Amino acid sequence: MSDTATRVQVPGNHLMTDLLGTADDHLRLIEASFPSTDITVRGTEVAASGQDAATVGRLFSELVTLLESGHRLTDGVLERTIDMVRADERPSEVLTTEIMRTSRGGRVRAKTAGQKRYIEAIADNTVTFGIGPAGTGKSWLAVAMAVQALLDKSVERIVLTRPAVEAGERLGYLPGDLMAKVDPYLRPLYDALHDMVGPEGAQRHLEKGSVEVAPLAFMRGRTLNSSFIILDEAQNTTPEQMKMFLTRIGFGSRAVITGDTTQVDVPGGRSGLERLEEILGGIDGVGFVRLTARDVVRHRIVADIVDAYARAEEPGRRG
Repeated sequence: MSDTATRVQVPGNHLMTDLLGTADDHLRLIEASFPSTDITVRGTEVAASGQDAATVGRLFSELVTLLESGHRLTDGVLERTIDMVRADERPSEVLTTEIMRTSRGGRVRAKTAGQKRYIEAIADNTVTFGIGPAGTGKSWLAVAMAVQALLDKSVERIVLTRPAVEAGERLGYLPGDLMAKVDPYLRPLYDALHDMVGPEGAQRHLEKGSVEVAPLAFMRGRTLNSSFIILDEAQNTTPEQMKMFLTRIGFGSRAVITGDTTQVDVPGGRSGLERLEEILGGIDGVGFVRLTARDVVRHRIVADIVDAYARAEEPGRRG
């Protein structure tokens, strides 16, 4: 590719500090990400020349748009923005997609292009499968969409469920009532709910029944109408349990099923997620979104770990 040059005019000095970072930290990160491109800053103009000049120009334009929309530019946001621009995606569209405000006033937004596709799929389908590794926000975003649906009164209740695989048939031998027995398995869903509406708000919803949390085994025989149902850790269902769950969906309901096919703990290894896209992929109103290491929004090392395991599990690479 021949060298090119591009210039971006930043509309105002007030944006420059956030754009370049404290002590030019953001600028240094961008330069390290595009070593074949020279970047110079004069006043409010950013100039780039070299192999990736056009990409760097788009990156700075996107960053300016994000800053103008009130987005806070952290190192994590910058890294994801660089990743999206390289993939010819529009970070200014992805990162400004807002689902709701939390009880503390925080904004729940998509942080990657994959997360945006996931949110859109949930909004557009009756049943959505979100499949991907840890740290991609599958459960957290599903709970956010559920809470927003409850607040909008498009559903009357939220039902959160997970298979209690490790307990198997031994739940009856554990001390305490039902919720005490299954609490360790449902805790991640509680945590997400607390993030959205706060501990007191979560308790109020649980007490009046607008939010129900139960193990998957207790879904059998029920028909769930006007509900937003989330089945978490679905890789640990059996095919029979998955069929049972999917046939619980009633009128006015929506379901989100999340799982990580690399972490199957179900006895015998027969996961209810296997071949599901092949079986259900042609049904109108059923959507599948596959998230990858690019959608991991935890510490950057988590994405590297996910990638390393994926490479190790490639055919022909096992020792």
